[in-house]
Amino acid sequence: MSAVSGWRQRGDAARHALRVQARDLLELWLLPGLAALLPWRWCFALYRRLARWPWLYRAKLELALPQARARLQLSEPQWREWAQQHRLVTLVDHADCFLSRTRGAGWLRRHVEVRGAWPAPGESAVLCTFHWGAGTWALRHARQAGMQAHKLVAGLDTPAYRGRPVMLRYARTRLAMVRHALGQPTLDTSAPLRALLQCLQQRHQVLAVMDVPADEVSASCEVELLGETALMPRGLLRLAVQRRLPVVMFLCGIDLASGRRWIEIETVPPHDEVPALAAALFAHLDAAIRAQPAQWHFWAQAPRFWQRAGPMA
Repeated sequence: MSAVSGWRQRGDAARHALRVQARDLLELWLLPGLAALLPWRWCFALYRRLARWPWLYRAKLELALPQARARLQLSEPQWREWAQQHRLVTLVDHADCFLSRTRGAGWLRRHVEVRGAWPAPGESAVLCTFHWGAGTWALRHARQAGMQAHKLVAGLDTPAYRGRPVMLRYARTRLAMVRHALGQPTLDTSAPLRALLQCLQQRHQVLAVMDVPADEVSASCEVELLGETALMPRGLLRLAVQRRLPVVMFLCGIDLASGRRWIEIETVPPHDEVPALAAALFAHLDAAIRAQPAQWHFWAQAPRFWQRAGPMA
């Protein structure tokens, strides 16, 4: 390789890295950050217009759209609408990182409808949700209801953030937002089980986002999702069954026409076996995806969940 071609390759790599950082800055900071400056009604109207642009979150959509089209059997008009909605959900979810730090309890009362109730304060429990909708305001509401919940989070030392300092800074900011919203420290998923058990012994709650690819956890179980067998984590569910802990499922969805939110909270009946408890929980995710598929954030990760390919039943 000549010196000139080497310089060109290094120059191309530098320009590509600069474009990636610029896109991360726009998609994770600048556009979502408008929520901290504008009235929400105006901001959401702007976001709906921005969601029409194919360039927004293009990298994510290039992976997610083929999965959604295959499993949902979308026609061309349907998948174009799905893509627009998925961009809008992604933008609102990122915006909540900034909105939640600049709005208080009054905003929550005006813009969030709550269905169901959290467990009694001072009661050990497992709180479960999914990568569906935008859950930040559910965290705020749980704290207002007296929950002392510690969210299980994975570490940020992963290949996804290498060479992406803007994205890494956003991930750290979002993690800080979670701690602020809940008013409690988070729990590292790689930490010893002792820390989690201490939280439960103190009559606190453990909060987990359950739809995590099985290749990120040490133990998984089979569940039915969109008519196919998928693998999901089982460790926390096994603990809940063994210790007879109350399990509460919640979702926080977005009204894609108005920008309003809704929180649905439901206590799952006790189960004696992990597979039965997992089936009961993931039936909620299955119903949510079927009702509003664009609100599920992990379409791009779909091949890591399902054991075999196939259309939605």
